[in-house]
Order: sequence, then C-alpha cells, then structure tokens
Amino acid sequence: MNDSTTHFGYQTVPEADKAGMVHGVFTRVASKYDIMNDLMSGGMHRLWKDAMMDWLAPRPGQRLLDVAGGTGDVAFRFMKRAEGSTAVVCDLTESMLISGRQRAEADQMAARLDWVVGDAMALPFADNSFDVYTISFGIRNVTRIGDALKEAFRVLRPGGRLMVLEFSRIPNDLAQWVYDKYSFNVIPVMGQVVAGDRDSYQYLVESIRKFPEQEAFASMIRSAGFDQVKYRNLTMGIAALHSGWKL
Repeated sequence: MNDSTTHFGYQTVPEADKAGMVHGVFTRVASKYDIMNDLMSGGMHRLWKDAMMDWLAPRPGQRLLDVAGGTGDVAFRFMKRAEGSTAVVCDLTESMLISGRQRAEADQMAARLDWVVGDAMALPFADNSFDVYTISFGIRNVTRIGDALKEAFRVLRPGGRLMVLEFSRIPNDLAQWVYDKYSFNVIPVMGQVVAGDRDSYQYLVESIRKFPEQEAFASMIRSAGFDQVKYRNLTMGIAALHSGWKL
C-alpha cells in the first residue's frame, strides 16, 4: 500500500476518498445508529462505555472533547459523573450530531454541551484546550490514525488524558473464529433488516478486522507523545480501552 491509498474495509481506496466514504456510511446509518449498537453488541457497548467512565473517573469542572462522538453517548455519561464539567462533541457527520441533539439528555445538559462538525485529523480547536479526549468506536474509521492521535495530544492540556474505546482482537483463536462467524454472517443482515443498509454494516465489520491489535495500537499512542500508555480488554478482547497521558 503506497502513501496515497488506504483501506476502506477490505477495499483499497485513494486516501483522499476515505473520509467521504466514511461520512456516507454514518450519514446513512445515523437515525438507526444507537439501536444498531444495542443489537450488534447485545447491549454490551453500554457496559463498555460505563467501564470507560469508571477508569476515566471524571472530575468536577473538567472539559471533555469527545471526537467521533456522534449521538453524545460518552459526553452524557461524562457530564453526569462530573459536576460542573463541560463537553464538546465533535464529529465529521452532521446528521450524527443532529441525532444526538434530539436526545432527551441533550436538552438537560444544553448549557454545558457544544456540538461541532470537525475532522479528527485536523481538529478546529486551539492547543491545550481540553482536560480529557475520548473517542469511542471512531478511530478505526480515521484515514490516518497517527495524525488523529497527534491532534489529540495537541489539544490536550499538560496533564490531560486520552482514552480510546475500540473494537479489538480476541487473544483466543477459537473465540475469535466464532466472533468472526457471527460478525460477518449476522451483522450485515441485521443492518439490512433494521437500517435498510447492508453495505454500511459490512464495511463496519471489515473495518474492525483492519484495525491494529492491542499492542500495536498502544505503540501508536506512545509514538504520538503519550506517556503511561495502558490498555484493558473488555469481554475477552472484543473491545479494548486504551489510556494515555500528556505529561
């Protein structure tokens, strides 16, 4: 793969085209995104996001940037746990943000919450602006993951923390085989039935398989400048939480 191409699921595509293709996927699935997350993960994504908050331990008054934050799931959790905290939800896809703004929690927290259309690889925020940067099930869709991690480092204040929740690799080969069979045979069909969109969910399954395994991704976080980089597997490694600090 040369510098000007990247992967979109299992396809090789020009780097310049990927963001638009990803944008198309999430524009198409925005209205069904939350219900599909529940169906695909059997509701586990809610427990994983709670585990993320447990490890993150939000503190009063902190300012959060949630990138690829879509419908606000993580931002709402963060603000409920930290009195006086504020959050910016940044996403490439405006229709995802619109779905988030329509949720009941958005009304209750409107004064503490901003919704911004933006690209993870070129964030529209000043250096040293946030205490916490989160990205959940979004970084695997970024064209150049290293660039997104460097941007995370740039916008965090010294002492700030990065936390990434992403699908990952099960260390047990048999368990991974069973999970693959489920993913490739069930999830695209579910996408067709619930969201009327098989192709987008086929891409999402493929994109999970193309994402670096846990140690490789931890190494990328270190390369972006973060210290004390650690990860925790969730549900045998179907997903993993990665943590790093800007020190």
